[in-house]
Amino acid sequence: MPRLADKFALNLKSERLRRKLSQESLAAKARLSVSYISMLERGQRTPPLETLESLAKALAVSPTSLLE
Repeated sequence: MPRLADKFALNLKSERLRRKLSQESLAAKARLSVSYISMLERGQRTPPLETLESLAKALAVSPTSLLE
């Protein structure tokens, strides 16, 4: 069974690509660094809830959809 962090990483990247956003664009919208977005997408970091909310807002999705 995949870890929740792995599901999040996959969903984050999938949503970003679906919206045709670069990591730079997403980082700017969510007010995060590009390197942090990269680490999240590779599963090297897990975000706190506030960051999860910022990413969801930047992607126009619900926070829970990034975890499903």
